[in-house]
Amino acid sequence: MTDAAHTTDPAAAYAGAPRILSEIVCVLRQAQSRRRFGTEQGREFWLRKAAVFDRIAIEEAATYAPDVAAPAVDAAANAARQLVEYDVTHTGLSLRGSDVVTDEDCRRYVRRQYREWSRTQLL
Repeated sequence: MTDAAHTTDPAAAYAGAPRILSEIVCVLRQAQSRRRFGTEQGREFWLRKAAVFDRIAIEEAATYAPDVAAPAVDAAANAARQLVEYDVTHTGLSLRGSDVVTDEDCRRYVRRQYREWSRTQLL
């Protein structure tokens, strides 16, 4: 497996990630805190939100028929696009010539970014 493929493999990207329920609670707390103080959500919020939605969609797709899992997959794609939009606006991510085009591209982008982010959290 190439390094690029390894970083988008869900098992590798989310190795060591907190349980889904714990991540949902963390994302909700971040959302409430920022809303209370009227500040914009930061990149960590959008990344963790996209990652937890992606993980839920992966589990749903592995467990249920495609039509049943479709809402979770769609929600994961929307959350992934929010992260991509945040990065375009705030970090200078350029979509010109990018491989971040389709919903699945965006979800792979989330996995790569989450893996990189989670590695820095352990240092």
